[in-house]
Amino acid sequence: MAQIIDMPKLSDTMTVGTLIKWLKKEGDPVKTGDILAEVETDKATMEVENFFDGTLLKIFTPAGAQVPIGAPLCAIGDPGETVAPPPSPAETPLTTHTPLTVATPAPSTVTTPTPSTAPTPAPISAPTTAPANPKPDTTTTAPATTEPPKPKTEAPRIPSERIRISPLARKFAREKGIDYTRLQGSGRGGRIVRADIIAAAATPAPPAPPAPTLPGAATPNSAFRTPHSAFPPGPIQEERAVAVSNMRGAIARRLLEAKTTIPHFYLDVEVDAEPLLTLRRQLNAALEKEGVKLSVNDLILKACAEALRRVPSVNATWEGAQIRHHGAAHISFAVAIEDGLITPVIRDAHAKTVFQISAEAKTLGNRAKEKKLAPAEFTGGTFCVSNLGMMGVVKFNPIINPPNAAILGVGATVVKPVVKNGQIVIGQTMTLTLSCDHRVVDGALGAHYLAALKTLLEAPALLLV
Repeated sequence: MAQIIDMPKLSDTMTVGTLIKWLKKEGDPVKTGDILAEVETDKATMEVENFFDGTLLKIFTPAGAQVPIGAPLCAIGDPGETVAPPPSPAETPLTTHTPLTVATPAPSTVTTPTPSTAPTPAPISAPTTAPANPKPDTTTTAPATTEPPKPKTEAPRIPSERIRISPLARKFAREKGIDYTRLQGSGRGGRIVRADIIAAAATPAPPAPPAPTLPGAATPNSAFRTPHSAFPPGPIQEERAVAVSNMRGAIARRLLEAKTTIPHFYLDVEVDAEPLLTLRRQLNAALEKEGVKLSVNDLILKACAEALRRVPSVNATWEGAQIRHHGAAHISFAVAIEDGLITPVIRDAHAKTVFQISAEAKTLGNRAKEKKLAPAEFTGGTFCVSNLGMMGVVKFNPIINPPNAAILGVGATVVKPVVKNGQIVIGQTMTLTLSCDHRVVDGALGAHYLAALKTLLEAPALLLV
């Protein structure tokens, strides 16, 4: 009897998965442990494993479809075995993103018959009573008019959700600024591969034709534009509607829940960043030959773990009838990826050196950007760090990542005048913002944590002990 492979639950918050591609095709022999397909969940791209020996008899779900948990994906059995009919419409997987099309009404025209096709006059008969509202006579032959040829329009852009493109080619296209939605793939089944992106990058794009203007007519904003304006006219991007991805939908649900159910309050502290930057520079110079390169974020992650050791009550979770205090500091950090963000977790960060944290953060960050994180690598965090300082943001209030009781927002280092020892000197400061769940963390407790964190960052040698 054929065995049915269903859509598994690949993350704790997954409800549907998008089947990216099949790695096996109908008729292929398969064995236990083979990877059948790749599925995008709300967190990452995961692999669907086979648990039976036999032949892939039937694929129920095409690539690109959204499939709810438990819906059938394929059937495994003996060669030539009859496969049960596909599931009923109520159980079939959700179809993938359908491009939105807008019907353009045709211009209203009046068609007049030509002399060769004009209707033959009816024979004369006895007079009859004319209708009360006679219709206007439209059978009068009008002189034929020649319509101007319609300009050729460019082929509509295919929505990116339906384009078959390898992850490497997609990443390369983003780096080179290539619009891969207009390319024809040379890979198997029309799939766009890296060679197609390289060829497109080597071919210069044709300049856009200037828009026709009437003689003497004023152009938009002509009073404010010079002949060499850096702001060309036209739309800023293509008008389009994009279906919500699994990841974006999960982010929307979780953050809406967090912001509406968790009583947030925010605490700010300004840190003297000069000692931290000096220590980082010295360590990187001393260990350059060993390939060690610490970032400011590595030191902040270590400092957050050590501050939780000093103020452990912040390392807690609200569970309704009880507050759970965690015995280990599992520090998660936000990583921006395509169409969202994810928070990899450095487990037992309080027991690791800053160099171990740095190496682990780089590995997890790279796997996150490739959407290759396993569920155990992005769940179970007890405290979160979101750093927008590297993007020039000076201060922001992050939303708590449930079920954590707090999240730290890290701003950019700013060079400005500061007072040291009664003298105004040029200093480097950094603003840290702690978003707290008031059900678990009170104002004084949050202030104690920020004070401990400030002490560690302003005396960073303590992070190396």
